[in-house]
Amino acid sequence: MKIISWNLLRLKGASLADVAALIRRERPDVLLMQEATAAIDPLPGEIGGYYARTPLPERIHGLAVWSRAPLPQPPRLLSLPAGSIVKRISQIIDFGDFALANVHLSHGQVLNRRQLRRIAAALPPAAAVLGDFNLIGPAWLPGFRDVGPRQPTHRAGDVLPLRIDRCLVRGLIATAPAVLGRGASDHHPIVIHLHRASALAAAA
Repeated sequence: MKIISWNLLRLKGASLADVAALIRRERPDVLLMQEATAAIDPLPGEIGGYYARTPLPERIHGLAVWSRAPLPQPPRLLSLPAGSIVKRISQIIDFGDFALANVHLSHGQVLNRRQLRRIAAALPPAAAVLGDFNLIGPAWLPGFRDVGPRQPTHRAGDVLPLRIDRCLVRGLIATAPAVLGRGASDHHPIVIHLHRASALAAAA
């Protein structure tokens, strides 16, 4: 499964046309979005596929998922330990034999690690967590490996390069991680291919 994760930068960043162009160009199976607004909701009419968006509590932007194939069930929402300003959630997409968690974590470097532990406890043995982690340094999430691209994905204040868009996996094999062109957002999309070990063995 080819998966892309992209923080769109809410009202000022990537537009509906930008997102549709990314899907046409990269042909992912799943696109996870952070800071998606209602302006992205017409995406299935532009590109086909299946789509679900959930705003963060009391915010106009939130988490969204687009899938080329029908989702087995609607995404499940998980409330996370809240920061002093923004209440956070995770969007969990269950594919049956594995699950994806779409995240936009808090900036606090203790709090966002607490949020990751809450997410990990809610996921099946085979799972991946992708999105904007707002995380500096290692995730320290037992059982998970950081398999995302190593290049910077964001520039704080357009100056300091940071690798805050991540992919952590448990019970999955990841290949071909890459950082894509930033476009109109202040974050680069990241792309990764996820496999079950049994699927790779069968292919061999």
